[in-house]
Amino acid sequence: MPPIKQHKNIAQLVLCLLTAALLVSAHTAAALEKSDQGHETLLATYQRNLARLETSSFGLPLAVDSAEINDQIHVDVYGIFAHPFSNMVNVLQGPANWCDIVSLYPNIKACTASDITGAWELTFYLASKGYHPPQDSRPVIYRFGFMARQEQHIEINLNADDGPFGTKNHKMRFEALPLEGDRTFVHVSYGYRDSAALRLAAKVFFATVSRGMTGFSITGTDKKGNPVYIGGPRGAVERSAVRYYLAIQAFLDTLYVPLEKRATSRINAWYLLTSRYGKQLLDMGKEEYLTTKTRERQNQIKLQQQIDKNRALDGR
Repeated sequence: MPPIKQHKNIAQLVLCLLTAALLVSAHTAAALEKSDQGHETLLATYQRNLARLETSSFGLPLAVDSAEINDQIHVDVYGIFAHPFSNMVNVLQGPANWCDIVSLYPNIKACTASDITGAWELTFYLASKGYHPPQDSRPVIYRFGFMARQEQHIEINLNADDGPFGTKNHKMRFEALPLEGDRTFVHVSYGYRDSAALRLAAKVFFATVSRGMTGFSITGTDKKGNPVYIGGPRGAVERSAVRYYLAIQAFLDTLYVPLEKRATSRINAWYLLTSRYGKQLLDMGKEEYLTTKTRERQNQIKLQQQIDKNRALDGR
């Protein structure tokens, strides 16, 4: 196989996998934090990170942490949204709304929500960047769980036992608590358990095709005193974690746009937010991204309409 084509195949394999793997909150999180993620625990997390959020160099109140332990990578993204907590609870408890959120990510070509005997499942169609119809994508199914155990705390989980290329325990956790001034503190955690196949492919990918790509964690400074950002698999997971975090923000920021213009506004909003972090996040031109996502949005609508139609015929 020619080297260029081989590198392209490796890149597509790793990018598709990382996209799926990113919707996760790994078991390492349990080792780093208490399992009880109620209001008091999250409030302590906010207070612990407040100084970092106030002095963030990202241009937004945003902080990113990551860890790699054995075969698991874990990422925490902390931030503050200028949206009332109650409004967020109302919209984020809807499974279908999460499809509109995650489909902003370039590698997710469509997302559908299905009510399976009282439990919701979301299907993510994954492929490399650029336009791909759903039939040319890799479906990964996540169980949707909404938990609001306390009046001032919301928690949402997306879990998949199996992912592509032998990966396991794909999970995502979103949680939030209200702040003064109609603001909300947000914590999104990701992680996954990878496989020997992924580690081998990633080693080649990050040594060749993705050599210059970085994450958000600073590992030191160069000779000129400029920050040096983490690379490799941890950097890739950090990039995708922030992309999803910004997708949630773009979704919330455009809720007040008239319905017929909302999808287009949301796509534009996500691109503008990610363009703040050109070094880490920009790997598509604006016109290409807007065109691709507009086409993929239509595919997603058709898929969801067919699911809803079949559900109605089944009498559910």
